Order: sequence, then structure tokens, then C-alpha cells
Amino acid sequence: MNMNNINQLLGTKYPVIQGGMANIATAKLAAAVSNAGGLGLIGAGGNDAAWVKEEIQKIRQLTNKPFGVNIMLMSPHAKDIAQLLIDEGVKVVTTGAGNPVPYMEAWKKAGMIVIPVIPTAKLAMRVEQAGADAVIAEGMEAGGHIGKLTTMAMVPQIVDAVKIPVIAAGGIGDKRGVLAAFALGAKGVQIGTVLLATKECPIHENFKQLVVDATDTSTIITGSEKAPVRVIKNQMAVKYIDLEKSGASFEELEHLTLGSLRKAVMEGDVENGSFMAGQIAGLVKEVKTVKEVLDNMFIDVESYKDTLNIL
Repeated sequence: MNMNNINQLLGTKYPVIQGGMANIATAKLAAAVSNAGGLGLIGAGGNDAAWVKEEIQKIRQLTNKPFGVNIMLMSPHAKDIAQLLIDEGVKVVTTGAGNPVPYMEAWKKAGMIVIPVIPTAKLAMRVEQAGADAVIAEGMEAGGHIGKLTTMAMVPQIVDAVKIPVIAAGGIGDKRGVLAAFALGAKGVQIGTVLLATKECPIHENFKQLVVDATDTSTIITGSEKAPVRVIKNQMAVKYIDLEKSGASFEELEHLTLGSLRKAVMEGDVENGSFMAGQIAGLVKEVKTVKEVLDNMFIDVESYKDTLNIL
């Protein structure tokens, strides 16, 4: 199984990227992933350029390995952060929640590796034409903001649509998921949920415990039409769905979720927080180190493949 091209592109030991999870993907988590052999990402989320600059300075104290930054393009700070990455000499950028094409010429001119997260083959082809180095195909199994297609259906279609490497995301939590992603034609994987339950992840212990206690049916989708988000089922999520079904206005729904991610990540408010996590949460049974998670995903994958006797 050839894992080399993503490793060569990113300068990593393993072909794995950490998801740019808003309010979670700080310098601390990103450095732990980079030090363990993957590509750690600082998730800009809704933060401003000054915050991102501070996190970039922090990660450079914590690791000498490659790292990147994820920009949420719908953020009002996206333009400033896009320029900051050039000024700071950040080598890798991943993008989500919007069209990265307007920024790509400047990024490529600065010698950056650009890897957009895309929800469809059409957008994958568009960003390939604009110079993307790879794409992350994220299925709806993933936590947080999601598209409409599953990883299993989406990845091979995007592999067939583009010539650049495809990185599979959504529902990947162990070596079986890694092997499945490669069988579908991906050259690497992106992981998020499985990193929530790690010692280095800066979320509240209650959040980690919810992930550890989750089963295969613990997540639900809120905002199903306008802006679908996968979260662990709790009082707030059920109330949101009930309000949605009763025809509540966008403003009412927004008011309910105001500050809910902070309540989950910082305060561990199990009833009112928005605990973004993917369907793979049911596979997570204990809190481990980031290194243990990555090693378990990749070290035995070759020998595991040989035990399957598929053909």
C-alpha cells in the first residue's frame, strides 16, 4: 500500500491530517499531532487574525515538524487570515465553509500547499483547476458542519473526477477505516472525532467523556436543511430539532445555539452545549495520547490487511 505521496507532500510520517475543529484545534492539539507523525492544524474558526498569529507563534515553540492552518471561509476574518498565512510563512492551508478559489493564486504564489475540504466532485474539479495540491473529501459521517454525501459513496467518485490526491474524511477512527479509505482510492485520511478523546485535546473532560460513552446512534443532525451540523444528542440538540420541526424562525434557532460550542468545549455543559462529533464516536472507548491514536491507526495496517484474505 503506497502511502508515500501525501507524506512527501506534507513532510509527515503518516498520511493523516488533523481536522481544523473550531475552538478545539489549538496550537496545543496541533503540535501533539505533528509531533506524533501527522499534520497538525490550527483551526481558525471564527477567531480573528491576531488570535491565529498567536497560535502560530505558540506551535513553533511546541514543534519543529510541519503544521498547517484551517480557514473557515465564511468567517468575517477570512481575508485577513488568508494574508496572515502568507506573511507568517505557513506552509499548508486547508479550507472549509466556502469557495477558496479567490485566495488560491496568492497562496500558490507564496509557495503554500493548498488543500480544500470539498463536499462534491464538481467543487473538487474546480479547485483542482485553480491549483489545489490535494482535496479532502469529507462525508456526512463527520462531526460538525456536514454535506449530504457519505464517505463511502463520495471518495471513489472524487478520486475518479480529479488527478490530485484525495484525502478521505468522515467516519475514520482506526486502522480499518484507514484501510477502507485507501481501498476507495484515497491517498490519506483526515481525522477529528477520534482526537477529541486524547490527553492533549484542550476540551472539557465532560466532552471527552461524552465521546467515550457514545454509541453508534449517539449523534444527530441539527439544522438539517440550511446548515446541517452533526452533534452528540443532548437536551439542547433535541430542543433544536423540535423547534425546527415546529417551524421556528432562523433567529429563534440562532438564539438557542448562541455560545453553545463554547459551553461544550470550555464549560462542559452537557445539557446546553453543542458537542460536535462524528458517527465514529461509538468506536472510541478510552482517552489516549495522540501518539497512541496515530500509531494504532498506521503501524499495524499492513499486517492487518494481510489477515483479511480478501481475494
